[in-house]
Amino acid sequence: MPRYVVQLHPGQRHVLVVDTSRSTLYVFENRGGEPHYVTDYYVSIGKNGIDKFREGDNRTPLGVYHVTGRISREQLNADYGKLAVQYGIGALPISYPNEWDRREGRNGHGIWLHGVPFDTYSRPPLASNGCIALTNEDFTAISREVQIGLTPVIIANGVDWVASGAGAALREELAQRVESWRRDWENRDIEQYLAHYAGRFSTGKHGLAQWSRQKRKVNTGKTWIRLELARVSIFAYPGRDDLAVVTFDQNYASNNLVSQMRKRQYWIREDGVWRILHEGAA
Repeated sequence: MPRYVVQLHPGQRHVLVVDTSRSTLYVFENRGGEPHYVTDYYVSIGKNGIDKFREGDNRTPLGVYHVTGRISREQLNADYGKLAVQYGIGALPISYPNEWDRREGRNGHGIWLHGVPFDTYSRPPLASNGCIALTNEDFTAISREVQIGLTPVIIANGVDWVASGAGAALREELAQRVESWRRDWENRDIEQYLAHYAGRFSTGKHGLAQWSRQKRKVNTGKTWIRLELARVSIFAYPGRDDLAVVTFDQNYASNNLVSQMRKRQYWIREDGVWRILHEGAA
């Protein structure tokens, strides 16, 4: 199994893992939260290779993403005219740039899984503008299984393969840290709660100092908090041994507020301890 898929939540039926070094997209089925190999397909990637950084560099990004939409052949023809031919039977946009990409200063948009021109069976390994291109037949097969907003797409430069069950230790470690964070928040232990955040923490707008001030201020008005987490997924980040992405449904209630949201956190290992580097709505 790929090292990156630490835990899938029950609603995620499949996960797609792209090995750019082998021009291969692997399809895994979710069985009890762990990935099981189903099949694989040949793919073409960016003509300038991998590690996308800026708009127009014709590179394919590396990271943890998910499918955000579905674009039919008819929509492509309506929106792109003659240019639509390069996308073939259809397209599946993914969530590049993600929160980590933006933190790292990466930009650009429009990274898709898509088909190929109808007069072409497949394209050379390095041929797209940064997207992941499959034969129209393979794209159609994948499109049937994809869940919009749910199906993860992990893109790596060489997949790290591990034995089934090898990710159990990391899954348990991260699950315990997330539960400790949840419990400290629910118990209104503000110092223990804030200790879960890394020194380089950012929401994208605020750093740790501003975040801490806001949380301390809000905490003074709470007499009780109830916090439940559900549909938790955990992914190790490609190319990093110290970075993980945790996404979950957060059901929050207190004496003066009730809210529900889908939240995403990036956890980084600092001095052997996992702490939150980024937190925000998913």
